[in-house]
Amino acid sequence: MSKYKIAILAGDGIGPEIMQEGIKVLKVIEQRNEVEFDLIEAPFGASAYFSHGSSFPEETQRLVDLADAVVKGPIGLSHQESKKIPVDQQPERGALLPLRKRLNTYANFRPVYLPKSLAHFSPLKAEVIGEGIDIIMVRELVGGLYFGAKEMGVNDQGKRYVREMLEYDEDQIAAILHEGFKLAQSRKKVLHNIHKSNVLKSSVLWNEVLEEIAGQYSDVTVIHTLVDAAATALCLNPGQFDVMVMENMFGDILSDQGGGILGSLGLMPSACLGENGKAYYEPSHGSAPDIAGQQIANPYSMIGSMAMMLEYSFNMVDEARNVWDAMQSVFDAGYSTADLSKPGSGIKLLKTADFGDKVVQHLMANN
Repeated sequence: MSKYKIAILAGDGIGPEIMQEGIKVLKVIEQRNEVEFDLIEAPFGASAYFSHGSSFPEETQRLVDLADAVVKGPIGLSHQESKKIPVDQQPERGALLPLRKRLNTYANFRPVYLPKSLAHFSPLKAEVIGEGIDIIMVRELVGGLYFGAKEMGVNDQGKRYVREMLEYDEDQIAAILHEGFKLAQSRKKVLHNIHKSNVLKSSVLWNEVLEEIAGQYSDVTVIHTLVDAAATALCLNPGQFDVMVMENMFGDILSDQGGGILGSLGLMPSACLGENGKAYYEPSHGSAPDIAGQQIANPYSMIGSMAMMLEYSFNMVDEARNVWDAMQSVFDAGYSTADLSKPGSGIKLLKTADFGDKVVQHLMANN
């Protein structure tokens, strides 16, 4: 029997609610396979700051170092509540970025997936969605502007200023490009390279490195697209994209836009992969403190992140596919949650826990 230690970082807001639904799914997988999941909960995020004085406590740091995989819920509070936390301890700076750096999870995979049958979730016209949307955004996750040196102060003229450094080296760029190329090889053999080389020298170097390694993937066609043009194209013709690779900030922005064309970031799970098997998995959306505790948040993104963990960390590809199919079956049966659908839309609305239960039922039926 295979045994895996999984760090469970429920996070803030709706995090604990949707995490429980993901755990239900893991219990089913555990019951019908020769596998044992040791699920260890630990504090992380704004709630950890208020309970432990740190948004990334030492006990949590030790756990993620030893875990075979990490599952993280969304973090953060409302703007007013966040102001109660020192700037450097606010969860994005004090927990999320340090987690990425600690595990060196340089490759972020974010699927933007919406089959034709779920086109009603999207704000795009049916003719734009066509036969559906199926994109994976590959984002570099531990470099660029977010991780560069930062400085705030007052200059000699008495003016407040800020300075932030965008920095990449060729090895960092090559690492994420290899991930993009390999993924493209396993899909449609087309890679959209997203850049801004007409303005940013970082993109000039990015494209130079791409040209140097592209020969190793001669079966993949590369299409170069400026990031602003890509943003427009995602709205006008998302079907042209399959695998998109990009630097950190571009990936942050475009993947959120990806959630927008689906109709909600609640439909976007993600995998954050590093070297030597290190990885963490998380929904792409925020903690939605305004609806926390109301049981109206859809757990799709969390359960989908669990499915990605089964595939990428534990090589349980068939079971991962079963989880995706189970979630799809719940939607196909006409069920949803109030954060994704409105009363009167013809959709049968469920509570968060009820949606998770439906997923488990479909999963158990497909044994």
